[in-house]
Amino acid sequence: MHPSPPAARTRLTAVLTPLGRGTLAGAVVLYAAGFALGYPEPVVLATGALLALATALAWTAPRPRLEVHREVTPLKVPRGDAAVAVLNVTNLGRRGLSGLRAQDRIGASEHTIDLPRLPKGAGRTVTYALPTGARGEIPVGPLMLVRADPFGLTRRVREYGLPATLLVRPRTVALPVPPSGKAHHLEGPVSDNAPSGTVTFHTLREYVLGDDLRHVHWRSSARTGTLMVRQLIDASLPTTTILLDTRGLTEPAVDAAASVAVAAARAGFPVRVLTGDGALPGSRPDSRPDTRTDAETVLDRLALVTAGTSGVSEALRAARGGGSLVLVTGDPSEAGRVAGVRRRFDRVICVYVGTAPAPAAPPGVRLIRITSLDELPLAWGAR
Repeated sequence: MHPSPPAARTRLTAVLTPLGRGTLAGAVVLYAAGFALGYPEPVVLATGALLALATALAWTAPRPRLEVHREVTPLKVPRGDAAVAVLNVTNLGRRGLSGLRAQDRIGASEHTIDLPRLPKGAGRTVTYALPTGARGEIPVGPLMLVRADPFGLTRRVREYGLPATLLVRPRTVALPVPPSGKAHHLEGPVSDNAPSGTVTFHTLREYVLGDDLRHVHWRSSARTGTLMVRQLIDASLPTTTILLDTRGLTEPAVDAAASVAVAAARAGFPVRVLTGDGALPGSRPDSRPDTRTDAETVLDRLALVTAGTSGVSEALRAARGGGSLVLVTGDPSEAGRVAGVRRRFDRVICVYVGTAPAPAAPPGVRLIRITSLDELPLAWGAR
């Protein structure tokens, strides 16, 4: 499980409910009317209302001693898979507590749970599902515990901890890596260490026993307090470039692009992901739009992709050649555009995601038509 931030920072608020404010206003009016008209009955009613308010305030005034933890698990989940929030509440006080209600904001909605009575020293665990039907970041929290009096006149609201964020990623299916059309290194690297040959810097990682000390990055090691080494990759490995057309974006299109990217990355091949609108969300502002990414990073960034307005022509022109190019689009007219860059890549595949008739495949371009992600493995493996 992945705990939300600790509940060290809390905010406490005791307020009158709308009913309580109405009762107070009514008491004031009754008092004024009773004294002005000389009738005792309104004064008696006003006194009863004020006594009810005093009783309600006495009920909610004591600050309950509670230990509260809310966990979101997992923090990253494929679209449609299960994610839950687990709420644990323990009464540390000397008396039992009743009238507790938990309110947790999930995205734009609010989830409310009425907790059963908590005897002294007792705890309760409540689990509730989180929505995962749409990609993106879903803020969860802040978590509020509300204690109200039996009359509903007052309530005490206490905020626990900080919000958590659930990241809903694209769905993926297992795919084989498309052959590049060249003979070099088709098996890919067998480890994170680059094979001998033309190598280039990829990323930094923690030192493990056996790493070449010449690759230690001393500045990063001093800053983090952990020995960091440069991870190198073989630049001659065929790169898989995925270009996602974000106009009229659909979930199956994002899922298909993610599946291709993850297959290449997990097989150890360099992978680049482009969109018609430039770099993926979450990329560094100073990075090129075709920066290589690993499987986890590309899933995180594709989770945040939204519909765009730019076509793929400019992205195709700017993309570096070599290896495989996979265009994922829902526009039949875009399939013909990849023919113009066919000579710059060893292999070109167009994944057309849509219900309209599929266009004719340009010479040298393999066209795959699907309407849902479940169709992709069979269509991808067909020859």
